[in-house]
Order: sequence, then C-alpha cells, then structure tokens
Amino acid sequence: MKIQAIRAYQVNLPLHEGSYHWSGGKSVNVFDSTVVAVETDAGIIGYGEACPLGPAYLPAYANGVRTGIRELGRALLGESPLELEKLNRRMDAALKGHPYVKSGIDMACWDILGQATGQPVCVLLGGRYGEDFPLYRAISQERPTAMAERVAGYRAEGYRRFQLKVGGDPDTDIERIRAVAARLEPGDRLVADANTGWRMHDALRVIRAVQDVDLYIEQPCASYEECLAVRQKTSHPFILDEVIDSVEMLLRARADRAMDAANLKISKLGGLTRTRQVRDLCVSLGIAMTLEDSWGGDIVTAAISHLAHSTPPEFRFSATDFNSYVTVSLAHGAPRRSQGRLAASTVPGLGIAPRLEVLGQPVVVVE
Repeated sequence: MKIQAIRAYQVNLPLHEGSYHWSGGKSVNVFDSTVVAVETDAGIIGYGEACPLGPAYLPAYANGVRTGIRELGRALLGESPLELEKLNRRMDAALKGHPYVKSGIDMACWDILGQATGQPVCVLLGGRYGEDFPLYRAISQERPTAMAERVAGYRAEGYRRFQLKVGGDPDTDIERIRAVAARLEPGDRLVADANTGWRMHDALRVIRAVQDVDLYIEQPCASYEECLAVRQKTSHPFILDEVIDSVEMLLRARADRAMDAANLKISKLGGLTRTRQVRDLCVSLGIAMTLEDSWGGDIVTAAISHLAHSTPPEFRFSATDFNSYVTVSLAHGAPRRSQGRLAASTVPGLGIAPRLEVLGQPVVVVE
C-alpha cells in the first residue's frame, strides 16, 4: 500500500461559550482547524486533524499547518502509510522541526493502519483498558465568581476534574482558586493551569496564598528553569505541559524531579507515533499523564480517545474532549462525552467518517 495523494481542508470551529481565554490576555473566538486526508492506492483514506491554539500559544499556527503540508507532502508520495516509524523518519528528514505540521498526517496514517488491519487504533496503540475514562473540563479565564459557576455547572454534567485557567493578576488568581475550590466535593480534582503566564515571584506568591487548598499546579512559568525553581518551593503536586515537547525534555524533567505528571499534546509532539513513544516512556518511569492536543474537533477528539483508552488507568491522570467545546461537527462516529467520561470507538481505525459537506473543497492538494 502506498500514499498517492494528500489533501488538506480548512474548517472554522466556533465555541459554544463564544470565546476562550487564558493567561496573558490571550483569547480565541473561532479555532482554525486543518483536516488532513491521506489517500492510498488501495482505496483506503485516512483522516487526521491539527488545530493550534492560536498563533501565540505554542510555536505553531494554522496557516503553517497547511503551508507545511504543501512543502512536506510530495516527499511522502509513494511511501507506505503502514510503516509508521519509517514514515516519521521520512517526514523528519524532509522537514526539520515543525512537529505540528506532521501530526495530522501521522494521525491519518494510524487511521489507515487500523482500517487495513481491521482494528481500532487503541488496540494498535497497546490495548483497550476499561469501558471508558474520565475527562477534565477546562474553565476559561473569567471573574472568580463566574468561573466558580462554570465549575458547578460542569460538575452537574458529570465532570469531576477541572483545569482552571489562571496565570493573570496574582490577587485575582488567588480569588479564582479559592472561589472554585469552595464549590468542589470530595473526589474532585482541581488544577490551576497558568499556561506559562506567571513570573516566578507571582507564582510563588499565589502558591503560598493557597497552600491549604488541595490542587495541582500546572506550568506556572514560561521556561523549564523557572518552573523547576517554583516546583522546589511548593508541596503542591506539579504538572509540566508546554515545555514537555520531546523525549529529551521528559527525561530531563524526570531526572530533576521537576514534575509529578506531564501533559502530552499530540500535535506538540508530532503525532500519535511520537506521543505513544513518550506515553510509553512515562508508563515505564511511573509518570502520570494528561492526554490531549492543543485543540481540535471530532477527529482530534477521536485520536485523543484512542490514546487515552490505550493508556493504563493508573497513569491516565486525565484527558479531554474538544468536540464538546465547539459548535461544528467534522465527522460522523466521533466519541461523545457522557457524564464527564469518554470511550474510544470500537470501529477499525479512528472510527470516524468525515462530513464532506463541512470540509468543502481542499485548500491543499499534493498528488
């Protein structure tokens, strides 16, 4: 089986809540997502998706996905989509860096592998653990009372894990954490995620002010060194996210005891192949994980579900379902949350079929 064409589609994904806000005054109203179709000479087509969280979050932006596919795609024609490690090495040789460009292609090839072998992707990623798994809900940055109301509403929908977007004014962030914590019940988990937004002194001030609150601290500062310094001065469990972008960074953080859990984003690492590699290393090293992506719709959510469902439960800190945040459905068959939980499809591949009327005409064609 050989790749004979790659097509990319651009789709806007508006939000149910109208907008999404996080540290540093960053916000998004409509997400710009790229759906990737990899076509084979055997008639099997696989689909992937890549959706950066705007251009000011990670070193990634939506037009870059499509430009990168145009640049990279021709080097992949004639390659086997079933030999995933070999294909990733080919992508790395043809385009240095830019993992987010490769993510949708790699995801689509896992979809092809599943269809060709008659297996759901989660089985190919290591096996299916349990019937479903818990999700977290990200709480967009607002006034403290409004965020507390959001948490209460989502808790009524079955969520028990909440990722609170902080990283703003320290006094306000302290209020946010306390207001939300007051609405939680036994068994709930609260993460204060600064998304790199605090200076070291602000992070330390907030952490000291909420030292009596049961919560996790996630990526307080921009650099690894700053996060490590904060980690060494708090007893709160600690999660690293934005700086964990490779096996090398994971091993460094493990050696420095810089974290208790890691956030793995599929497109940040370059696709399911590379994320599985880091995931399996985390399992070997005893590191819990949040499994997700930077953003996306139905196809990204399907990929997350297979990755999470194939992760041993004791190492699965959390996962997310981005398709419940947006108003546009990209595909039939995508997993849907129920009582704050999600299950991967049992259909071969990712288990999705694209809504071609939503995708429209391709904006990139490589053949």
